Amino acid sequence: MSQIVLASRNAHKLAELERVLGPALPGYQFVADDGPEPVENGTSFAQNALLKARAAAQRTGQVVLADDSGIAVDILGGSPGIFSARWAGPQRSDNDNLELLLWQLQDVPDTARGAAFVCAAAAVLPEPNGEFTELTVVAEWPGEILRERSGEHGFGYDPIFRPAGFQVSAAQLEPAVKDSISHRFRAFSELAPKLAALLPSA
Repeated sequence: MSQIVLASRNAHKLAELERVLGPALPGYQFVADDGPEPVENGTSFAQNALLKARAAAQRTGQVVLADDSGIAVDILGGSPGIFSARWAGPQRSDNDNLELLLWQLQDVPDTARGAAFVCAAAAVLPEPNGEFTELTVVAEWPGEILRERSGEHGFGYDPIFRPAGFQVSAAQLEPAVKDSISHRFRAFSELAPKLAALLPSA
């Protein structure tokens, strides 16, 4: 079975990507990249996603998918943004990041708590001539920041993010429901057919 490398060590993210990509790219096995993580010094989600995908593709010589994602809060000018995973400092704790964001927004009225999850999906395909073909897609999942955490599903900022059109947090959604509407689903669903058109039959 042909393989596609997923450039991530986040077990939750890997499981979500496999659920989303499996039906879109039948016949391919998805494997986690166990190599060193590159320095994410891009200035956008798309740049960081490509940095991760390029590093893994150059090292493995295989087709690589990567993403960079985070939460953008309107009143914070789009922050935490690309710094979402390390918003609370070098410990990079999901809980610390979430609690800091709640504290920063504690006095913000409900009418000004708009936010969106953002995901940049990238694919890097090695070519026979030694060059690489690159694809990127950026998608958003709009909603708002809640005043307290709720729900046991998901990860990251899911417990304090309420998607537009819902009365519950992203962490209260069943995984299958979240998979069908999330920022990651939107980005990779748009990327998958573009990638499939470039891949040999599995």
